[in-house]
Amino acid sequence: MKSFKDFFEKYQWDEVKTKLEKVTLTDVEKSLQKKNKTIEDFLNFLSPVASQKLEVMAEMTQQLTQKRFGKTIQLYAPLYLSNECQNICTYCGFSLDNSIKRKTLSDTEILIEASVLKSMGVNHVLLVSGEANKTVGIDYFLNAIQLLKPHFANISIEVQPLSEEEYRRVHESGVHAVLVYQETYHQEVYKEYHPKGKKSNFEFRLETPDRIGKAGIHKTGLGVLLGLEDWRVDSFFNALHIDYLQKQYWKSRYSVSFPRLRPAEGIIEPNFIMSDRDLLQLICAYRIWNEDLEISISTRENEKFRNNIISLGATAMSAASKTNPGGYAVDKESLEQFETSDERSMEEIKNIIKKAGYDPVMKDWDVVYSGI
Repeated sequence: MKSFKDFFEKYQWDEVKTKLEKVTLTDVEKSLQKKNKTIEDFLNFLSPVASQKLEVMAEMTQQLTQKRFGKTIQLYAPLYLSNECQNICTYCGFSLDNSIKRKTLSDTEILIEASVLKSMGVNHVLLVSGEANKTVGIDYFLNAIQLLKPHFANISIEVQPLSEEEYRRVHESGVHAVLVYQETYHQEVYKEYHPKGKKSNFEFRLETPDRIGKAGIHKTGLGVLLGLEDWRVDSFFNALHIDYLQKQYWKSRYSVSFPRLRPAEGIIEPNFIMSDRDLLQLICAYRIWNEDLEISISTRENEKFRNNIISLGATAMSAASKTNPGGYAVDKESLEQFETSDERSMEEIKNIIKKAGYDPVMKDWDVVYSGI
């Protein structure tokens, strides 16, 4: 059976970059008028010249999002389980070569953190950890899921890539969605950002969403780390990946996130600066190309941008996020993966959403509908 790798290898980074530079305003206008958009139309929407049509694209994005998702914003919060990691990643505060205090939550600590989230009204939790198989492996995750399952309607995970069988086990345990980021699709430089650890295996990570799809996970979330390489080229490959997955594993839902590099302990500076206007163009490109795609905005982004994006394409937002294990109550001083930019409370975010004329929804999907 083919995997995404077979499709990925048909494209070359430099060729995609050249195509983006050659797009004309006429190309963009024709793509905007088409009823059924293709990956080539997405490339046109990403192009530098398409920024001249940003107002038109933003209006279309607003209309398409409301048509498909209504005036709702799903809210969730991350629960960081561990900052232990066996990878060296040049952009991450959890990197193995950072000499910092490591922490993995115990059962009691997990439940304490959960109680704080529940007091905020959170009913959709995203479990996050560093990549340390021996410390936080499949058994640890399954135990955490069982501890939290009685307390949350929806549990998603963002952990190290697992095997297909392990994904089947987390699916059976009640996990709703799995988020996994390639970070960059630029294979020639990938090793420079990941010099040590299992994450340095480009192809294993590239084929992770295939394993998630085969395991029958309800939803898969993808994205690239914006700031490592040219965001336009990386985002084209990310969309190519989503396009492949939707056709191959059509029963699943898909979401895209837009993590821009934020300050963290011992990380590199961004190689490519992405402005708020650039990010808006990218969000619009995704929505106009794919009406069914869920679009998630994290607390990496500043308050002003998050306020405005509520009515311009977002379908989900994290809020009141702590990116360190125990950050809500147990150990507020443990190492963060990255600094958040929007530090407002869950209640404040809910009120902002309501003032914009939208409804904050505290869960994505309930396991009662799945038979789990």
